[in-house]
Amino acid sequence: MAQPKILAFAGSAREGSYNKLLIRAAAEGARKAGAEANVIDLRDFPMPLYDGDDEAKGGLPDNAKKLKQLFLAHQGLLIAAPEYNSSVTPLLKNTIDWVSRPGEKGEAPLACYTGKVAGLLAASPGALGGLRGLVHVRAILQNIQVMVVPDQFAVPKANEAFGPDGALKDARQRESAERVGARVAQVLAKLVG
Repeated sequence: MAQPKILAFAGSAREGSYNKLLIRAAAEGARKAGAEANVIDLRDFPMPLYDGDDEAKGGLPDNAKKLKQLFLAHQGLLIAAPEYNSSVTPLLKNTIDWVSRPGEKGEAPLACYTGKVAGLLAASPGALGGLRGLVHVRAILQNIQVMVVPDQFAVPKANEAFGPDGALKDARQRESAERVGARVAQVLAKLVG
């Protein structure tokens, strides 16, 4: 049976991002469930705001091509999505949009998303932990042919939730984050096995 590969990242570029801390816990859960989980930082892949005219003139930016290759090499996604004004961050939406663009002639539409399995998480200083934004992320991904597992997890009061080592202080929260990663790994194991 092939080992499932999961690409994990946060929809935040901010240093010290709570979502960057949270995605590490979810990735650990995926690893414990037998998957290979690779955590990347979108800050390492800066791209201009998507503009169809720019794409027509110059094609995909180099970092969009690099991200497309990473998406194509993984069967699953783990995304920790901050909530901006009750919705998705511009960074995450821009990443989704650029990666969705066809890179090579003959590439199937949405090749980087079709058939992928994703798990969603969020962390926010607010009382809901970013849950409102996850509704939008889920809708976007499902509309581009990603199967999003029902399990999700949000950390409220994230400014108090993580210890100096970057791990969730509360064992139940840590288990909940790991459970999302494990669920994606389990579904993928059934699909790719």
